[in-house]
Amino acid sequence: MTDIAAVLWDLDGTLVDTEPVWMAGEHELAARHDAIWTEQDGLALVGNSLIDSALYIRERIGSGMAPEDIVDFLVQRVAASLAHDIPWRRGAREMVEAFDELGVPQALVTMSYAPIAAPVAARLPLKAVVSGEQVAHGKPHPEPYLRAAELLGVDAADCLAVEDSGTGAASANAAGCHVVVVPNFVNVVAAPRRVQVPTLDGLGPEELIALATGGSLRR
Repeated sequence: MTDIAAVLWDLDGTLVDTEPVWMAGEHELAARHDAIWTEQDGLALVGNSLIDSALYIRERIGSGMAPEDIVDFLVQRVAASLAHDIPWRRGAREMVEAFDELGVPQALVTMSYAPIAAPVAARLPLKAVVSGEQVAHGKPHPEPYLRAAELLGVDAADCLAVEDSGTGAASANAAGCHVVVVPNFVNVVAAPRRVQVPTLDGLGPEELIALATGGSLRR
């Protein structure tokens, strides 16, 4: 087995296909302000911290709402949706379980807040959760991934991160992680220590690590 210290998972768009729910909430908020919200607006927010997204939304729709209130509006809707149903991305939950069977510690690293992270984390064998309100600097800053590695007692440079967005991949790479990108709604540019796969479905842990590391962590 390839020697990797831990696997660090993004949530939105990576483990769970929540982006349509976020975008529906954004459209609803824009409609309440008689503003137009485009698909491009929604895609511009993928992977961002919630406060950064709220600032963008407030400017775009001409709202006088506080950014924190915009975040609360969206978080409540996504959390309510996940309480009803969790739309796992193909192969994601199976990959988490496969790594757990091999004894590899795993953590959730998300810019979503605890009410969204909790129902997902409760269904997965994770050792730690880092959510957006727990860090001073959101993705693409490295703090979220560095914090997750710290909680697991490992070096981020020895970790594999799984992401779906350029913002999240940049955060994980900045922390020193090897990154596997499974694109969902947005394209992600190539970078060192970063590979892309179209899906996790049908892959095993050793295959994923080999793709991500090019064998550089192999004993």
